[in-house]
Amino acid sequence: METLLQQLTRGNALFLIIILGIGGTFQIGYHSTGLSSPSPYIRRFINSSWYDRYEETPSPQTITMIWSLIVSMYAAGGLFGAVSVKLVSGMLGRKKVMICNSFIAIVAAAIMLTSKGAKSYEMIIVARMLYGYTSGLGGSIHLMYLGEISPRKIRGTVTLTSATFVSLGKLFGQIFGLSEILGREELWNIVLCVPAFFSVVQIIVLPFLPEAPRYLFIEKGDDKACKKALQSLWGQGDYKQEMDEMLAEQAAIEAAPPKSPLQLLRDRTVRWQLLTMSIIYCCNQLSGITAISIFSFDIFLEAGVPRDKIRYVTLGIGISEMITYIFCGLLIEHTGRRPLIWGGYGFMSACWVLVTITLNLKDSSYWVPYISASLIILSTIFFSGGPGGATHTVYSEIFIQSNRLAAFVLIGTQRWLFYAVVGLVFPFLINASYCFVLFACMCLLASLYTFFILPETKGKTLLEISEEFKAITVCGKSFLEEKRVETKL
Repeated sequence: METLLQQLTRGNALFLIIILGIGGTFQIGYHSTGLSSPSPYIRRFINSSWYDRYEETPSPQTITMIWSLIVSMYAAGGLFGAVSVKLVSGMLGRKKVMICNSFIAIVAAAIMLTSKGAKSYEMIIVARMLYGYTSGLGGSIHLMYLGEISPRKIRGTVTLTSATFVSLGKLFGQIFGLSEILGREELWNIVLCVPAFFSVVQIIVLPFLPEAPRYLFIEKGDDKACKKALQSLWGQGDYKQEMDEMLAEQAAIEAAPPKSPLQLLRDRTVRWQLLTMSIIYCCNQLSGITAISIFSFDIFLEAGVPRDKIRYVTLGIGISEMITYIFCGLLIEHTGRRPLIWGGYGFMSACWVLVTITLNLKDSSYWVPYISASLIILSTIFFSGGPGGATHTVYSEIFIQSNRLAAFVLIGTQRWLFYAVVGLVFPFLINASYCFVLFACMCLLASLYTFFILPETKGKTLLEISEEFKAITVCGKSFLEEKRVETKL
């Protein structure tokens, strides 16, 4: 039996996964943590720019509001990017969208780079919004692309690489943010432009790699191009089983044509998928991990960790997260998705309760802040080893091709709305340690829902998974039964 590495290296699959990663979710990860290290310098830049312009010192509330805008405009851009997924991907295909997306990322980097010389915090806001757009569009297309190139037996491992590249991006953001590298006041605008280098690499290399086979077969109806793409990715073979699965899915799509996001919301046959997606993603964004990624410097400062040690603590988070994601990728096809999700969220809930206690005791002894930091690191490990990776896989599996684009628009919209809420609200809540109780409750909700409701998706075709969701009943009732009753009436 072939090992995973042998399967990935028979063709260009591993190379494509890497190139997609550096221009896809890597950018999301970098921009999540890359802003944390230079945050004090950007606040001082806002202060000095305001003073140069108006000859008066801005109030602390004004600086906090502009800083919150800089953080949250990234999410606003991400929202626009997510909403445009269906339109842009349908017109251009997966590969061309990724290339165009990288061009926009380079334009954003140019605006960010020149903002310091122009003494304009407005340019930072514009650049962050463009970064957000490329993250919202690129992150969705990246995950979709992975789902459409991967064979069923290793689909979980392949799609989980999107989460691995998020953690790699976070780690790079933390490394480049160190004062020994680019984390100095005179270089804050440069540290925020590093991902543009990876966008350039993607623009140069991606045109020589194949389009997604599933897209070519199901949406373009080109079976020869599909087979050629499969052989290019996974080595020589007839791939009859894979193409038969696509043929069955194509027949299902012809019976039920592609839907818009609004049509998908009205469709009772996918109501459990939509509910699952909504609950888990809501809990994902409000689990505390988004806040830790964006505001790690402020959180550890509030926890009592010495200022000069914070960057090294956040680097420790990045390294542990990266290792755990890789371990999760190797584990997911053995354990399945469900245990990783409900177990990870359950342990995270316990960690946040303990963090709340230690934050209230931080002045009692010099070692208590380090206990708080350790618990936060432990919580990120449970997240990346469980729900952080497995949910990426689940999202790519629970919708058939005709519903996938509309579903990704809805997933992306929800993701970036919650990201914006966290970015705007958390700076004002950071001094209230009890906000971690909210994170604990959300993690507990996700754990219970996954344990009792979510079906296992490991090793099943997309049509089989769809049927499993249709079979879900609560108190002896299902959404399909309600639909039949309505039809009879």
